[in-house]
Amino acid sequence: AGARLARLTPREREVLGGIAAGETSRAIASRLGLSPRTVESYRESLARKLDIKTVAGLTRFAVEAGLVQE
Repeated sequence: AGARLARLTPREREVLGGIAAGETSRAIASRLGLSPRTVESYRESLARKLDIKTVAGLTRFAVEAGLVQE
């Protein structure tokens, strides 16, 4: 997971952490000072870069990478 994590920008990691923590796009946007649409763009970028299409898959990756605690 480390090499794949290294390909992500710091902002993508923040968004991924929010997704993995169960936050909605709106909540992530509010916390990071972004628009919900921008968060959706980050979500799409994460899915593409990591080749993971589901929230469950992104969450599992984030836990394995140590971005969030189970």
